[in-house]
Amino acid sequence: MTQGYAATGTAQIAQRAGVSEMTLFRHFPSKEALLLEDPFDAVIADAVRQRPTQESPMRALTEAVRTTWHSVDSDSVDALRASLLLIAQTPNLQGAIERNTNETRAALTESLIDRGVTAEAAGIATAAVIAGLSAALLTWANSEQADLGQAIDDALDLLGGP
Repeated sequence: MTQGYAATGTAQIAQRAGVSEMTLFRHFPSKEALLLEDPFDAVIADAVRQRPTQESPMRALTEAVRTTWHSVDSDSVDALRASLLLIAQTPNLQGAIERNTNETRAALTESLIDRGVTAEAAGIATAAVIAGLSAALLTWANSEQADLGQAIDDALDLLGGP
């Protein structure tokens, strides 16, 4: 909607999508969640489980994220940039990514625990990777840098090493 996030109601969004507002809220718990749907949690968690067992938790997470992000199609990259740009430029949405990471945290923490990592270490590693990626994605969305893969690689190199 051209009137901005705050001025656009969920009824307008539902109407534009061709669904009822009730249907919209069956799929998204909040208006904020519309911008933050993450279809990659299960894919990244599976990729963590596939990593070599001798890798550290941080390395397993960062390489699993790297592999997954490099498989994202260009339409999804464009949609992600638009969502992230809106989040970055809307004061009401500051912190939105961090508020909506519970499912991601749970999936990635569980995948590390499945690899034999303690729950405490898995939680810490997951929190570090999510925080780092959140910062990198918002920086990318606000930049002229076109290549999401390079932005992700740069962040992952900092977090887990090349």
